[in-house]
Amino acid sequence: MTAAQAACGAAQVPGAGPTLWLRVNGQAQAVDAAPATPLLTVLRNDLDLHGPKYGCGLGACGACMVLVDGVAARACVIPAAGVAGREITTLEGLGRRGALHAVQQAFIDTQAAQCGYCLNGMVISTVALLRHCPEPTDAQVRAALSHNLCRCGTHIEIMAAVQRAAQLIRP
Repeated sequence: MTAAQAACGAAQVPGAGPTLWLRVNGQAQAVDAAPATPLLTVLRNDLDLHGPKYGCGLGACGACMVLVDGVAARACVIPAAGVAGREITTLEGLGRRGALHAVQQAFIDTQAAQCGYCLNGMVISTVALLRHCPEPTDAQVRAALSHNLCRCGTHIEIMAAVQRAAQLIRP
């Protein structure tokens, strides 16, 4: 425990688990969790971030997607200790009310959500795609989103949202 933590009344509770320091949405966060605890569990249960969803728990559906150092990653299969010291960005960290990220705005503009469960993974994957491929072809978009499952069938609107986001991001 640091002197600052002690001064603020922080105490290590015996048996509460080790303290992990994570950098989430630009903020250093201390969480008491076992190193093998899935990142998704820490984000949702300890940090109260509900953008990433629990879908399958196997890393197959994409609902739990976050950015780790700018790369899309499935939070349900990543041990929290495995991302200590790296920058984790959730849906909540992309934008804020009144100042949405261009990808978030594009999904709204094109009405690319129905139930919204897959939306987190689609938005996070789109952000990652547009960072390294600012003018993607439809084939590149399909490839980037191919591991995100949408049961509602809004794929046409999602494809339009990605292309709209690319337009919004262009200088």
